[in-house]
Amino acid sequence: MGPLLAEAEASTTPLIRVGDSCERIVRFTREDIATFARLTGDTNPLHHDVQAAQRARHGEIIASGQQTTAQMIGLVASHFSRTDDGLQRELLCLNFNFAFKAPVFAEQELVLHWRVASVEWNATLGGWLAHVDGRATVRHAHPCVVGRGTLLVKAGDA
Repeated sequence: MGPLLAEAEASTTPLIRVGDSCERIVRFTREDIATFARLTGDTNPLHHDVQAAQRARHGEIIASGQQTTAQMIGLVASHFSRTDDGLQRELLCLNFNFAFKAPVFAEQELVLHWRVASVEWNATLGGWLAHVDGRATVRHAHPCVVGRGTLLVKAGDA
């Protein structure tokens, strides 16, 4: 496939397109936060001890960064490997980078959102590389986590 044909193909693939987006709302309870931290070996008391969180001027226990980013990655992976639209896809998450802007407190409603920023054909990998921009935002407020990821999307076997 020549570069011009590949570029045209990538811009018209139904598998993933610039502007595609997905969203999910999550809320972590105190128990969710403490359990996730324990299961992942994160012993930071800010994830299970309200007094420690108050001493740190948070006032409430906070989710570990990996808990929020795991939910974000799970959302983008599930959405772009879906088959409910009649298309078979194979998806690999190749890379993610996150910046933590504010703590995520127990019982806050978070809106997780991803949007495809670019799609390009990669002949070596035999699929489309999609760059996605994401965020976890407290409803009607500031983003707590922002992220950027690279996905490889291929047509799956029917």
